[in-house]
Formats: sequence, C-alpha cells, structure tokens
Amino acid sequence: MILTRKHLSRRTALKGLGVTVALPLLDSMIPVQTLFAQTAAGRAASRTRLVCIEQVHGAAGCSPFGATHYLWAPKDTGANYDLSPSSLLPLEPFRKHLTIVSNTDARMAEAMAPAEVGGDHFRSSAVMYTHSHPKLTEGSDVHVGTSLDQFYVQRFGKDTAIPSMQLSIEPVDQSGGCAYGYACVYTDTISWATPTEPLPMVRDPRMVFELLFGAGGTEQQRAERRATDKSILDLLTEQMSSLMKSVSASDRRRLDQYSTNIREVEQRIQRIEARNTSGETRELPGAPAGVPDSFEEHVKLMFDLQVLAFASDTTRVFSFKFGRDGSGRVYPASGVPTGFHNASHHGVAEKTIREFAAINQSHVALLPYFLEKLQSTTEGDASLLDKTLIFYGSPMANANVHNHRNCPLLIMGGGNGVHQGGTHVRAADDTPMANVMLTMMHRLGLDDIKTFGDSTGEFSFATA
Repeated sequence: MILTRKHLSRRTALKGLGVTVALPLLDSMIPVQTLFAQTAAGRAASRTRLVCIEQVHGAAGCSPFGATHYLWAPKDTGANYDLSPSSLLPLEPFRKHLTIVSNTDARMAEAMAPAEVGGDHFRSSAVMYTHSHPKLTEGSDVHVGTSLDQFYVQRFGKDTAIPSMQLSIEPVDQSGGCAYGYACVYTDTISWATPTEPLPMVRDPRMVFELLFGAGGTEQQRAERRATDKSILDLLTEQMSSLMKSVSASDRRRLDQYSTNIREVEQRIQRIEARNTSGETRELPGAPAGVPDSFEEHVKLMFDLQVLAFASDTTRVFSFKFGRDGSGRVYPASGVPTGFHNASHHGVAEKTIREFAAINQSHVALLPYFLEKLQSTTEGDASLLDKTLIFYGSPMANANVHNHRNCPLLIMGGGNGVHQGGTHVRAADDTPMANVMLTMMHRLGLDDIKTFGDSTGEFSFATA
C-alpha cells in the first residue's frame, strides 16, 4: 500500500436501503505519521464504555444466614478471597477484572413516610443508579434523580449515533400506577435522563438489532426482507467488496470477523422468530417473536448486541435490567423449580436460602460470557474489556424482609485504566452505595459532580 495521509473516517458506515452498518476501528482510519491519540479515531477509542446492570431483589448472601456462610461476599477482604461458597464463583476466571464491594446501602429505596410502607418493589429499580428517593405518585409527575449512566452520556455520549441504549429482559409497562401509590415507570426502568424523564427500555432483540443497524426503511420493507431470510449484509455486498479491496490484510480480517458476528447474531434472531411463530406453545405467551423463551439465550443475545455496538462505536452506554422484583419466572438453569419471587422470600430455612443463592449464581454465571466476548474483541492496542466499566448490583439486600442495607455490588472491566480489580472491599457500616458510584464517576472524568444521590463523600477502595 502507498503511504499517504488519506484515511477512512472513524464514522465511515456502509449504507443500503434503510440499512446503516457502522464499522469497527480499522488501521485504515489512522492517518500515517500521526499519533493515534491525536486522531478522531484515537479520541473515540479512548472513551470508556459503560454498562449498568441491575440484578433485582437482592441476593441470598445478604440474609443473616447467607452473610455468615458467605453466599455472596467472601469472608476475606483484599486479593486473597475464596469464592467457592459464593454465588460469585462463576467469576473466578475474571477475578483480576473484578472488584466486590460489600456492605453498602441503598437507603433511598426505604420508606420515608407512613404512606410509602410496603412499596419497596416499586422504588428499588428507580433508586439503583440514581440513589435518590422516588416521589410517591401514580401520575405523570414522577421524580427521582438523574442516573449514573445518563450523567456519563451528557458528558461523553453525544458524539455517537445513539447516545445510550436501555435494555430489559422482563416486560415493562411505563403507564399508569402499579401498587402502593407508585407509577409503574419506577419499577420498569433504571435509566433517568433527568429526575423527571425516565428512559424506555427495549426488550426485543430484533428491535435492538434494527436500532443499531437501521435495518429496513419501513416496517413493510423489514417484513419483506425477513421473509426471504436475507441478511442486512446482503444489501451491502458491493460496498463491502469495494471496501475490502481498499484496506490492508489485517483490516480485511477484522472486517470479516465483524461481519461474521453481525450475521451470526442476525441468524440467531431469525431462528428465534421462526420458532416463536411456528404455532408451538410458548413458555412466554404474549412475548414479542424476537424474545427467546430461554432467559439465558435472551441475556446472551443482548450481551452480543452490546459488544457489536461497542465495537462499531455506535453507542458507548448501556443500562440493562435483568428482571422485575415481583417476577414469578422459573430459571431451569439454576436447578430450582420455585419461581423467582417466591424463592426470594425464603424465610430463615437454610434449604430455601441456598435455593435462592443458586438462582443468583445462575444469573451471575452469564456475566463471564459477556466478559469473554469483550476480552476477545480488540480495538487499537487493547481489548474492549480493558475499555469497559461494568456495574452489577441490586438496590435490595435481604429480599426476604425487603431491606436495603448491605446490598450486592460488583465492578468489572478495566474502564481504560480507571478500575483495578482483583479485590474484595468491605465498606464501613452505613456507607451509601452512592459513595462508590460518585468515586467511579470522578474517575470517569465527571470530576465536577460533587454529590450523587445520598452520597456523603468519596469511597476508599483500600483494604486493610
């Protein structure tokens, strides 16, 4: 190749009829004899990706029995902790990318007036990433706080095609009241653009795919293309072929892998839709055709879509809600036949507490899939795992009694150097979880934010 200063823009995309496929970072996007960090591509690559995940309704390890048997937080702090008794055991291969923070509180989810008693289910999700107390209302005058992900979007997410995306696994209904005087939107989203502006969450992988790749100009065009089993990439064959001829061998390999990943995700969605429209009885009657009946399949598909979005820099921010507090869903992979909500109200019996711990572990076991995908996807000189910061936690602690003290919280990924894992930190009693989030917000570049929710100051990750 002849060395010139001509190069592809980082925002180069392949476009067809109603289709836009952004590209991953290529060597051809870096001008020769120019420092990478000083290029548009380099500046984009330096931005941390952020994922905020809610595991609803606490953890068995936050009950008195679970805490003393280390079913969530390990016995030892620091680096030499043992995960074997814990629901976190599946994360053992990624412990160097993992920080366990135990004994922090989500007190803003507690009842603060007699009229609020009993409404924990309908406050918790709204508190998870805002740490503000929701206003008691069933009307449109909802009020809580701006969420962590949206503070980041306001500062660093405006130069991507999609500032952020909000995903969910369970159905959501953001209209009207739910119970105990609370609007449904409080329990149906974890992402708030402003204290009065909840962001809708997308449950259907097909919808996520088409938001990312703009597949089909109209619903009729999309339906016609799906009926032929064609890929969106089939609409871009000539453009892809032309691009392949103009880039280096390493870029061709990267493009081939990227297009293979897009096609594989699209084919999985097509197979799910075919299965769900075949007339066979569904485990999730009424769910959109693109929603898998399998929880594990659904979560993995959503994780794969996030990796594609990060690789193409289509968006850098996701919030992801794993469920709903009151869900009766059964998780066969956990080996527990009891529905989620009933299992969470386990009383004080060891057997039922351990069953809820098994459900917690089956959820945590999906995180390594995501971490592996991020780790195997490179951008410039680092993996996406090195460039991503992931929060995973719950605003509930001991679900059996609906308390919000000693809540589960994990931090994963490298975050472009802002996070060093491999440790368990136990907070002092009465420490707000908001302190941890405020500290990480500062590390992410939001230094001017002095308080967040009910934060009382910075959090120290030092261990004795």
